[in-house]
Amino acid sequence: MSDFLWWRDGVIYQVYPRSFADSNGDGIGDLPGLLAHLDYLNGAPDSLGVDAIWLSPVYPSPMHDFGYDVADYESIDPSFGTLEDFDRLVAEAHRRGIRIVMDLVMNHTSDLHPWFVESRSSRTNPKRDWYLWRDGGRAGHHCRPGRMPNNWQAVFGGKAWEWDPATEQYYYHMFLKQQPDLNWRSPQLRARMFEMMKFWLDRGVDGFRLDVVSGYFKDAAFRDNPPALGLRGFDRQKHIHDSDQPELMGVLDDLRHLLDSYPERMAVGEVGGDAPRLAARYCGNGADLLHLAFNFDFTGQPWLPRRLQESALRWEAALHSNAWPCYTLSNHDLSRHATRFGGGPSSDRRAKAAAALLLTLRGTPFLYYGEELGLGDTPIPRSEIQDPPGLKYWPIYRGRDPERTPMPWNAGPQAGFTTGCPWLRLNRDYARRNVAAQQADPASVFNFYRELLNLRRASPALRRGRYHPLLHQPVTAMAYLRESAEQTMLVAINFFGWPVQVTVDESLLGRRWRLRLTSTPDEGARVQGNSLRLAPFEACVLEAE
Repeated sequence: MSDFLWWRDGVIYQVYPRSFADSNGDGIGDLPGLLAHLDYLNGAPDSLGVDAIWLSPVYPSPMHDFGYDVADYESIDPSFGTLEDFDRLVAEAHRRGIRIVMDLVMNHTSDLHPWFVESRSSRTNPKRDWYLWRDGGRAGHHCRPGRMPNNWQAVFGGKAWEWDPATEQYYYHMFLKQQPDLNWRSPQLRARMFEMMKFWLDRGVDGFRLDVVSGYFKDAAFRDNPPALGLRGFDRQKHIHDSDQPELMGVLDDLRHLLDSYPERMAVGEVGGDAPRLAARYCGNGADLLHLAFNFDFTGQPWLPRRLQESALRWEAALHSNAWPCYTLSNHDLSRHATRFGGGPSSDRRAKAAAALLLTLRGTPFLYYGEELGLGDTPIPRSEIQDPPGLKYWPIYRGRDPERTPMPWNAGPQAGFTTGCPWLRLNRDYARRNVAAQQADPASVFNFYRELLNLRRASPALRRGRYHPLLHQPVTAMAYLRESAEQTMLVAINFFGWPVQVTVDESLLGRRWRLRLTSTPDEGARVQGNSLRLAPFEACVLEAE
């Protein structure tokens, strides 16, 4: 595979460091803990077999938003380790063929970041314009807060403007008041950010996940957002002035040039708004802007083949012909798909079917730690909630803690995650749903993921082939071809707990098909003419001979 390109042809695995593995018994996952488990991800005979790690933020932070409030862009928070630990992680990951993708939070910083401390020290400070400062709207009351500069709302609740009595102005924060937004219109700020990116690239980082990339620029005139229907204040606005501004494209073009000056570096953007249309704009034509942009349409779909196929087709239609899609079913901000798609006795079979979908569509798959175990959300009692939105909106919204619980490594004390008290409670079924148990069980969700990853890596059609759906309006199953010059693969997935007979167009006629992988080895798929018989919840991959 001399043309293998890791971010396009490989599989990227998101690690939430606080919850992956704790090396020192303080209950918080850290870099040495991750380092100790690299062989689980790749480099050993029983490895999962991923190609890259997306590492959620590990920078120094007061942890108001658990690392997404950065207080220093060029160091490591002591709770996670040291820069030396990070350098060892990069070196050992590369030795195993694993790339490292850093999470870059460049829309905002912590209010404890030295830049903001300087910015708020006086109106004449050189870093004043590194953040977004505005006067209030009530004339004659300059020493007291008056009317807000505009109607913008914060994602985590409340107004997006915070009064600073020392300098008698408001500053803008898209998220918590402890997360002031940066002003990307400042040439000095922009130059400093690019210096910071070079700092990590020179340390061997292979790519960046850009947090809230569509929010870097706000409307220069700070116009009000128009109203919309929704529950939260943030949802009751159309976000046309506080996000997705045209000036951003120049920054992304410069970023692409920076990345292209290093070998095989990449960037993937978190984009909000009208997916997939908006996400497609950010990954350009394959030669400029971002290499990949997240389209979260899948994460809002029910477990129905028609809805998921329509979502995939919308994404394919929105992309430029040279752009490359990517897919994800879960992440640190979203309920795990094992819970969203339905639990119960069939949860493992459904988890395997979801894995087959994610890992055989055209595009780069992003896995979230633990989903290869079929890990679902863990209910967190109100008294233990730590996530700021969960604390604010309980019980309507219970926060993001349920999808961030510790990785269960074995059935021992604290699931092998820590020798201390874990920062969040463990999944209730960790005695059986853990890495050691699933590695030992040939029929486990983990081993099905592992087989899928091995098949995907060996298959040019699954890595780079065209995507051709075989069912116009699927009701019980999805069936599609992945075709390259060298190979044709047929993927079929039964979404329900009863056998189905799927009749497709004439694409199957006159061909012999060899079963390469099935989630139900005792009841493998059968092709008869232009029909395909699938066992309950079966996911299978066949190759044309």
